[in-house]
Amino acid sequence: MSGLGGLNKAPDGVVLGLVQLQLPNVVTPEDLSAQTQRIVEMVGKARRNLPTMDLVVFPEYALHGLSMDTNPEIMCRLDGPEVQAFSAACREHKIWGCFSIMEFNPHGNPYNSGIILDDKGELKLYYRKLHPWVPVEPWEPGNLGIPVCEGPNGSTLALIICHDGMFPEMARECAYKGADIMLRTAGYTAPIRHSWQITNQSNAFCNLIYTASVCMCGSDGSFDSMGEGMIVNYDGVPIVTGNGRPNEIITGEVRPKLLQEARRYWSVENNIYQFGHRGYVAVKGGAQDCPYTYMQDLVNGAYRLPWEEEVIHTDGTSCGFPAPTRTYEAAPQVSEPEKLLAIDHAQS
Repeated sequence: MSGLGGLNKAPDGVVLGLVQLQLPNVVTPEDLSAQTQRIVEMVGKARRNLPTMDLVVFPEYALHGLSMDTNPEIMCRLDGPEVQAFSAACREHKIWGCFSIMEFNPHGNPYNSGIILDDKGELKLYYRKLHPWVPVEPWEPGNLGIPVCEGPNGSTLALIICHDGMFPEMARECAYKGADIMLRTAGYTAPIRHSWQITNQSNAFCNLIYTASVCMCGSDGSFDSMGEGMIVNYDGVPIVTGNGRPNEIITGEVRPKLLQEARRYWSVENNIYQFGHRGYVAVKGGAQDCPYTYMQDLVNGAYRLPWEEEVIHTDGTSCGFPAPTRTYEAAPQVSEPEKLLAIDHAQS
């Protein structure tokens, strides 16, 4: 199925490289610049490693490490030197790349953001993490939704970040918007290993989507990330799984045309279709209502758990962060990242 990790590439295949990048310790702007260069060098390694590789994926925190430092001096911008360096590397090596940045936010805490660049270095997808791993992470909740983009060799890509993948609605949204490959970048440590594996598999199976996921790897002297690069077939069966070896690139081939065929011809377990067409054997076209109370309540601003008042941790004070005082304000509804960037700059 994987063509020996993409070495024997099919005409319609997409070869992915998941970088189990060594966990860095980034404190100063000089550290940030040095880590940027390390990532650029790994883009070159990816190309030399496998000439058939279409897309190289770097994990969450690849640039900043796990310190949760929000120092503005080491935050990035979409048009900053770090992204420019990544763009140049993709262009030089003629390879698509997925990268992680902690993004300066003029209105509050930084965003935990991810980008996908094509093999010409052009920005194709820009995403801000919707579900920070609270109470540990201080990042502003994302406000761009879940975008998808055209990927290499006829694929359609989506990107989610780390804890996002623990919410089944995230993968469902990716598939609903047409993605056939869902990337998941993370900085997870070993205690999350089991839930990492089962969610990568269930996200794939429940939505007929390839999942390609990778964590940071190794130790920075305080934290130990687990690597665990993992590509899962759309039937939920792993195609290739990684390990805990830092800087190893886990590779594999996926076949979007096979997935697209399954989405059209499968009957049983075509769950992404059946979700909106319940019981179509009994009822023409199936029931197309929304019987889910939590969805209706969320839309109406009334989401409330039966045990809401008993939840203990509702801010980041247990992890040393001050209690927030701001309420959430949605961003302007713009689809193009360049327009949103202009708005951010104008308001900063």
